[in-house]
Amino acid sequence: QVDLVESGGGLVQAGDSLRLSCLASGGTFSKYHMAWFRQTPGKEREFVAVISWRSASTNYADSVKGRFTISRDNSKNTLYLQMNSLKPEDTAVYYCAALISHPSTWATEYHNWGQGTEVTVSS
Repeated sequence: QVDLVESGGGLVQAGDSLRLSCLASGGTFSKYHMAWFRQTPGKEREFVAVISWRSASTNYADSVKGRFTISRDNSKNTLYLQMNSLKPEDTAVYYCAALISHPSTWATEYHNWGQGTEVTVSS
């Protein structure tokens, strides 16, 4: 079990950038594949990006490909999401999640979640 705490959300304008962080504690961070998901009211949690435990592979939702970059620093137990060229449709609560078995893009497979950080992009 690993505890996750997201930070870095805020209110920005379209075209701006933000970097989200997810600090892990209570477990061996480097053993986990890590992902970012996002959710807006009334909708299912949506996959954003995933990175394998040693950063060997990454995968992105088509909606963020080329604008967002997922990375991790295992020495700091921290996951990042660099978000550039933000759009109003990126407005959501962003969650990080951890999974040992494989770098999944399915929210239902993750059991370790942070509390979320809110990102609002104004037009």
